[in-house]
This record gives sequence, C-alpha cells and structure tokens, in this order.
Amino acid sequence: MHLKKLGLTGKIVIGMLAGIIFGLILNSLIAGDTESWLKFVIVDGILRVVGEFFITSLMMLVVPLVFVSLVIGTCSMSDPSKLGRIGGKAVVLYIATTGIAISIALTIASLVKPGSGASMAGQEVNFEAQQAPSFVDVLIGMVPRNPINAMAEGNMLQIIVFALLFGIAMALIGKPGERLKTFFEDVNEVIMKLVMILMHVAPYGVFALLARTFADLGLGDLLGDLAVYFVTVLAILLIHGFIVYPIILSSLTRLNPLIFIKKMFSNQIFAFSISSSNAAIPVTLRTTTKRLGVDNKIASFTVPLGATINMDGTAIMQGVATVFIAQLYGIDLSMQQYLMVILTATLASIGTAGVPGVGLIMLAMVFQQVGLPVEAIGLIIGVDRLLDMTRTAVNITGDAMVSTIIGKSEQQLDEDVFNDPSAGLNPAQNNQQSDTSSTST
Repeated sequence: MHLKKLGLTGKIVIGMLAGIIFGLILNSLIAGDTESWLKFVIVDGILRVVGEFFITSLMMLVVPLVFVSLVIGTCSMSDPSKLGRIGGKAVVLYIATTGIAISIALTIASLVKPGSGASMAGQEVNFEAQQAPSFVDVLIGMVPRNPINAMAEGNMLQIIVFALLFGIAMALIGKPGERLKTFFEDVNEVIMKLVMILMHVAPYGVFALLARTFADLGLGDLLGDLAVYFVTVLAILLIHGFIVYPIILSSLTRLNPLIFIKKMFSNQIFAFSISSSNAAIPVTLRTTTKRLGVDNKIASFTVPLGATINMDGTAIMQGVATVFIAQLYGIDLSMQQYLMVILTATLASIGTAGVPGVGLIMLAMVFQQVGLPVEAIGLIIGVDRLLDMTRTAVNITGDAMVSTIIGKSEQQLDEDVFNDPSAGLNPAQNNQQSDTSSTST
C-alpha cells in the first residue's frame, strides 16, 4: 500500500539504491570468475535483457519525439527571426556553460593535484584515438542527404535541421500546414503517452542497469591510484550541477533554483542510470515542459540541441584528466596551454557532435593540442564508466536549465507550473497544463 502511494521519483530512487547494492553483492560473489553461473544467468542474462530492453524502448521514441515536437514548435512560430533568436541564445548559453565547466575543472584540479601521488605501476596504457571530424565537416554534414536515413541512424543534428525546415515550410504554406499541424499535435500526444507508460517501468529498468554496472565494476578500481582523480571529477560534477547551474538560473531568471533542482532530481537519477543524453531526451523534454513549465515551442528545440552539443560534464572530465595525466608524466603545462585546453574543449563540444564515443574523442583532441600522450587515456578508462553516468546527469540538467532561461526570456515559461510542486505528476494535470501552455504568450 505504501509503495502505491510512493511517487515515481521515490520508486526510481529505491530502484537505483537497490540496484547498486544488489550489483555490489553480485560482484563480491562472482569475485572475478567470468564463468560463474551468476554472471551468465543473472548479470549477462536477466539484468542485461531487462536493462537493454528498457534503453532500446527509450531510444525507439527519441527520433519520432524530437522530429514531431520540433516540427510543431517551429510551425507555431509565425516570426522566422524568433527561431534564429532562440537558436542563437541556446548556442551561446551552451558554449558559455561548457567554458565555465572546464575552467572550474582546471582550477580545482590544479589545486588538488590528483596525479601527484598516483603510480603507473601495473597500469596498461593501450588506447587508440579515433579521428574526430573537422568543424567544417560537421557543418556540411548538418544537412541530411536522405532524411529517412538520418532518422534511421539517429543523427540528431540532421534530424533537427530537417525538422526546422519542414516546420518553417508548414508555417508558410497556409491551410495545408494547419491541417498537418493538427495531425502532428495528435501524434505528439500519443508519443508523450508512450513516454508515461515507459516511466512506470523505469524503476525496474534503473535497477537492472545499475545492478549490472556495479556487478561488473565493483568498487575495487575506485580505491586504488585513481581514487583522487575519481573523487575530484565527481566533486566538480556535483558542484557544477548543484551550485553553478542554480546560480546561473537564479541570476538570469530570478526563479527559485531549489524548485528547479527538486523537479530535476528524478530526471537526474534516470539519466545517471541510462548514461545517455540522447536516450534521456523523451524524459528530459517531458520534465522541461510539464514540470518546469517551458513551452514546447522552446523545449522541443533546446533540449535535443543540448543533448547534441552540450558537453559540460565531458568538459569537466577533460579538464581534470589533462591535469591528472600531465602530473602523472611530470609535464608542466603553461598558462597558454591551459587556455588552449579551455578553447579546444569548448569548441569541440560542437565540432564532435553526434560522433560515437564523443567523450574520449574530445579528450584525445585536447591531449594532442597540449602535447600529452594520447595513449594515457587508457589509464582512466577503468573508472570512466561511473563518471560517464554522472556526466550524463549533469548534461541533461544543463539542457533543462538553458531551456528554462530561454523560455523565461521569450515569455514562454508558465511560472505557475514552475512553482507548483505537483505540476506534471499525473496525466490529468498534464492535459490541463498542455492546454494552458498552448494559449500562453
């Protein structure tokens, strides 16, 4: 009875904690035995099936949700210059927060010196860097040769560009566009209902994903030479997510940052569990519109864009990793090289958008710019999985924060919804809020 009264956030938290505990128990029972029946049946069997089924179900909704919601938002903007203004604000804010993130990371890491007491003994340093595309290639590749193929491959930048063009054409064509808009609005409601259905099984998916992760990793790697590096990155990620973001939000909007963090909490746990900003788009978009009150015309553009180019969490990892590896190899970096790290990592957040393994590719680019051995990335891969999960939670928080700021600046934020602690918690409210936001200005 008590579990039925428990909200979705509480159930997800319980799933997360139970998954971590269960995973650590499995890790101690398996104890490195890769042929153990526990690993074969539980970890690589049941937990893998449940976890990957949940992730795949989410990814199934990403492309149709982004395309449909972005088309609706774009065709609703009668003034084309407004779209350019919103896009400009979004890109500037995302780049600015990334620059702030890596600057903080470099400063704190230089003070903490995570690599000063580390040892390379027994560590393997095998890592082959993938070639990152140039910024020019990324710009050229933004326009899809085949929109259907772009959707099949999940190329978010190409999907965003095609959806924008399609929505603009709908806005300009008149009555046929209005009929299509009604159709897309109905499709959007169906997709959001699918998101809600999936969220009911989210606690079980979170449990399976975290249980399998901790069953494979355990905590052993975190207690060795990389402990200081791990704790340093984790601390800076938490500072950026729970201190820097709220300060920026409060400064630019005068909204209560505590309300923002509280409403984002379940979304952060969810993103932490699935470790994918793209897979989290349906939930982040729902939280931003239904819980925070940002109009869908804004959120449908800023959230997918942020999932593609907002790399604050990755920038923090890059900053600390640069200092860590430099100290580990006894290389002194000059102020000019530190500035180069900030510039490279900030610009690379756009330049490597949509590339698989983007975090390690970006880190390889940074190392090459300041003359650090790229193969040293192999030293930190062992603990990067857990940090990657935290980075995802930070990144989606940044996506929602930027969306809220832009919504406020464009007078497309329902502050009553933002300040209502129960907003968006049940379907009846969702429908009511959707009707309200569609009439708001």
